[in-house]
Amino acid sequence: MKKVRTAIFPVAGLGTRFLPATKASPKEMLIVGDMPLIQHAVVEAMEAGIERFIFITSQGKTAIEDHFDSNQLLENVLQERSKIEDLAKVRQTQLEPGQAIFIRQQHPLGLGHAVWCARHLIQDEPFALLLADDLILSQTPCTKQLVQAYENNGPGNYTAVMEVAAEKVSRYGILDIADQKNGVISARSVVEKPDPETSPSRTAIVGRYILDPRVFNHINTQKVGIGQEIQLTDAFNPMIAQNIPFSGVLFEGERFDCGTKEGWLEANIAYAYNDPELQPSLLKAITKYHS
Repeated sequence: MKKVRTAIFPVAGLGTRFLPATKASPKEMLIVGDMPLIQHAVVEAMEAGIERFIFITSQGKTAIEDHFDSNQLLENVLQERSKIEDLAKVRQTQLEPGQAIFIRQQHPLGLGHAVWCARHLIQDEPFALLLADDLILSQTPCTKQLVQAYENNGPGNYTAVMEVAAEKVSRYGILDIADQKNGVISARSVVEKPDPETSPSRTAIVGRYILDPRVFNHINTQKVGIGQEIQLTDAFNPMIAQNIPFSGVLFEGERFDCGTKEGWLEANIAYAYNDPELQPSLLKAITKYHS
C-alpha cells in the first residue's frame, strides 16, 4: 500500500456568506481561536503525516500564500524585541520550500473541478482532501483517523461521515449504506443532496477525504451536476461499480460548519471554552450579555 503523502486544499471559493469581511480577505483566513481556518486544516494534515500541500486558489487569495511564507521583517522585529514565543508562532506557520504548491482554478466550476486541477501533481498515489470550511475539534485529528482507516482496510475512497437531521440531508452527499463494521461504513452508492423523502440514509459526507488516484479518471469535467457545478460525488458511483470501495468513517470529534456565520461563531466559542486562559473571560461575557 502506498503512503498518503499529499493533501489538496480547495480554497478558490468567494465566501459570499461573509461579505463584506471577505471582499478583500479570503474566507479561509477567518480566525478561529488564534489561527485562520486554513492553518487549522494544514496543521491537521501535518499531524496525519502529510508532507506536501496543494492549494487550489483563485484571484484574491494571495494572503493564503503569504501566510505560509516567511516574513523576515516581522521575524527580525520580534527577535530584536525578544518576543520569542511570538517568533515561534510565526515560524510555525511557514511551510518548507517545495512543500506548498499553488494552482489557480480560473472558473468556479465546483469541488470536482478543483480536485481535477491537481491531477498532474498527484500521479499514482492516494491523497487527502481537506475542506477548510469544515473545522473538526477532536482528540485524534480527523484526517489521521481517515489515514488509519485506509491503512487498516486497504485501497479505495474514504470520507468522514456523520449523522444529520432528516431535514438537513438535502445539504450533503449521503451514503446508501451496504454494511458497517468498527465505525467504517461500506457504501453501495452516494447520492448528492437528496430529497429528504427519498434519501437512502442520514449518513452525510463531511469535508475530509482520502481519495484513490483513479478518481481523476471519473471526474467528468464536461458534465455539470447539482448546482450547475462539477460534483466530486458524481465520480464515486462509477468507481463503486468498478469494485473500488467507497467507505465512510464515523469520526471521533465535533464538526463546525465554518462556511456559515453561525458555525464559525460556535467554533470560536468551543475553542475559547477549551482554552484555560480564555474560558473565564468567555463565561463572563456570556453571562453579561445573556442576563
